[in-house]
Amino acid sequence: MRAVTWQGKRDVRVETVPDPRIEQPTDAVIRVTSTGLCGSDLHLYEVFGPFMTPGDVLGHEPMGIVEEVGPEAGDLKVGDRVVVPFQIACGHCWMCSSGLPTQCETTQVRDEGMGAALFGYSRLYGAVPGGQAEYLRVPQAQFGPIKVPEGPADDRFLYLSDVLPTAWQAVQYAAIPPGGTVAVLGLGPIGDMACRVALHQGAEKVFGVDLVPERLLRARGRGVDTFDLNGFDKQEELIEAIRDRTGGRGPDAVIDAVGTEAHGSPAARLGQQAAGLLPQAWAAKLFQKAGTDRLAALLLAIELVRRGGTISLSGVYGGAADPLPLLTLFDKQVQLRMGQANVRRWVDDILPLLVDEDPLGVDGFATHHVPLAEGAEAYKTFQETADGAVKIVMRP
Repeated sequence: MRAVTWQGKRDVRVETVPDPRIEQPTDAVIRVTSTGLCGSDLHLYEVFGPFMTPGDVLGHEPMGIVEEVGPEAGDLKVGDRVVVPFQIACGHCWMCSSGLPTQCETTQVRDEGMGAALFGYSRLYGAVPGGQAEYLRVPQAQFGPIKVPEGPADDRFLYLSDVLPTAWQAVQYAAIPPGGTVAVLGLGPIGDMACRVALHQGAEKVFGVDLVPERLLRARGRGVDTFDLNGFDKQEELIEAIRDRTGGRGPDAVIDAVGTEAHGSPAARLGQQAAGLLPQAWAAKLFQKAGTDRLAALLLAIELVRRGGTISLSGVYGGAADPLPLLTLFDKQVQLRMGQANVRRWVDDILPLLVDEDPLGVDGFATHHVPLAEGAEAYKTFQETADGAVKIVMRP
């Protein structure tokens, strides 16, 4: 089959790889009909190369048709139309039963000290072949795949794999009070959708911060009060502008939907680039023991949120030695919640919004649909935010 494979920093290629097959009784194999390109994929493209192996199949946002099932794949049947969550979880361990499938005790990658295995996301998360491919082996198929109805186009349901539950959890973790306010830092796919979810759930004001014109325009079109980073000479000016809209206090909650590759941290960027020049084993150890993130977005969130407010962190960070202003966090009495989205935890809340009406605008959410064969070009376009790219969907 054909699949998008990682070959090195900023080097992905569509190659022929072995077809997947049933390996365990709980496996299924699906024929992929649509697969998303995620901002987290760009971390592999740009930063987390030390944990990758040339030839790794990328992607963690697939949906498709079940082609084959193992004898213990639950009620999954050949021909079912399914969305596959990005994490691999059993559904019956203590963590899964507690609504935390990202910490699944059956699939935890204990050798790396990490949580549940993820599709297409480095050896840190199990080196499981991903979904940017014609076919996908789905472990723990008795729990993971989400059955969706026939009829609507793939885009109606595809984002259940990651974007929708990640944005939904970000808003839930933000604990926005009734009629409250929230600022969303980063208006890529997750930040954009988090704004939509917050408005849908009743936030009085949603402030969106970014520097990409197309992203800002999209958010404004959904009723978000946007702030262009390019319009401020200093961070303090941006903070004051938002505080002026919130009675001088700052927003009740801030969602950081940016993560490790935030702009504005040249020293950390230099450190990331230098690590990329080391031998792979050395670079991996450096990242795990002394890695640095570019913390501009998180530090902005800490300064921006009102006293007694909440920061919800959905952007991916990977450093282990990053200094945080704990005095400020303590003094402001800030609550901080974070983590990979627990996809199946939120599906029952989200799916009713996708069946008849489309209040979150998922049908028009993708800016680009491209053939899988153009995967390499899609990564470059997305990484450069070229051609107005906000969300790219590939079709095998």
